[in-house]
This record gives sequence, C-alpha cells and structure tokens, in this order.
Amino acid sequence: MNAVYLSGSGNTKHIVTLLLDELGGNGIAVPIESEDAMKALEGDEIILAYPTMFSNIPYLVRDFINTHEAFWKGKKIFLITTMGLFSGDGTGCAARLLKKYGAEITGGLQIVMPDSIGDCKALKKSKEQNKAIIEKADKRVAEAAKQMREGSYPKEGLSFAAHLAGLFGQRLWFYNKTTGYTDKVKIDPSKCIGCGICAKNCPTQNIRIGDGKAVASSKCTMCYRCIDHCPKQAMTLLGKTLHE
Repeated sequence: MNAVYLSGSGNTKHIVTLLLDELGGNGIAVPIESEDAMKALEGDEIILAYPTMFSNIPYLVRDFINTHEAFWKGKKIFLITTMGLFSGDGTGCAARLLKKYGAEITGGLQIVMPDSIGDCKALKKSKEQNKAIIEKADKRVAEAAKQMREGSYPKEGLSFAAHLAGLFGQRLWFYNKTTGYTDKVKIDPSKCIGCGICAKNCPTQNIRIGDGKAVASSKCTMCYRCIDHCPKQAMTLLGKTLHE
C-alpha cells in the first residue's frame, strides 16, 4: 500500500508514515507536490491523506484528483484526514469525487492533531495539550492498523450523517474559502529577511524571493507550511499576527 499526502505542519505526514509502519508493509509515502507522486499511484491500493479545511478538502488535493482522473479507475483508496477540531465528512468530500472517476473507497480515518493555524489565538493550545493530542492520535492509528490487518477498515467521515455534519457544521458557511486557491497570504516586509524557507517549502510554488523579500502570488492552498516554517513570523493568512 502506497500513500500520497499533503502535509502543512507535518501532522498528516506523521499519521501516514505511522500507519504504514503499523501495517508492516513496504509502501512508500510521497508528498502530493513531489514529482514522484505518480509513482505512488502505480499500486492497486493507495492511501490519500490531507488536512481538512473548513470540513472540505484543500483545493490542491481536489486539483490533483481532477488532473489525474484517469489513474483512479479501479484503484482501492483509503482516505485519511487530519483536523484541528472538527471534520464532519472530510474524507467523504474526496470519496465522492474519486468514486466519480471509478475508484473504490475502502475506508476513512479522521484524526485530530495539533492545530497548525498559528494566527488564530482561539485555536492555540499548550505544549502539554498538544502532546496529549498526539499521543491519543498515535493510539488511534495503531487501532486502525489492527482493524485493517484484520480486513475491517474504519469508515469515518463516509456516512450520510457525516456528510450532513460537514455540510451544515462548516462547509456551507465557509465554502468560498475552499473553492480555489487564494491570494490572502500576508507578508510583513519589516520582518521578512528573504531567507527563502517559505519559497522552498511551498507545495504550489506560490512564493518567490524578489528584491530580498518573500512575495506571494494567488495560488495558496492554505496549508500553513510557509507560516509554520518562517523563522521571523513574518507571514499570516487568516489572522493578522502569530501567537506563541
């Protein structure tokens, strides 16, 4: 079983690699933006993993599915979403699209992880709280792997009830935030030192260095990778300032 994933702060990558280890196979895990992503799709059984955004899939993931529609027919897909608090049908959103292209959805797993949105004070937790969240997540992954080895895959986020929860819980109210890429990344030039870490880590190549400063374009997928990696806290997206 191979895996293709989008990971901003590293939450989704952690869950995917842990699950593959627990399953004891020889599968590979490849970032969705990597040139090797197509290699992971060569297998018959695939994990597709991503962070849930407003009870929806990131536009980069949707774009990836649509761009490679011919590869999904006959594939068995297990979906994983990571979330800060609530997902609803985070896995179900991708499942419905993949089924349209002929994929078989084997199951879904929705895991709460520390929230990577550092520019929203209400979502910040202490290190102790985050450590407890990760420990609980690791146990859930081990339990899921045990189920999968026994041939009983979890089906989280795939039911009609989950669909209603995701739709009315968040997606209807924030739908415009996930229908495409965004140009809302804010960069404080007084803080930016032009180190290039953000540009190097951006999965959509949305950031470049110009005249010694980071410059963002309009293809942000809201993964928060640039914000989480910035050594000078010069970048924000949903909020105006970063919170320790």
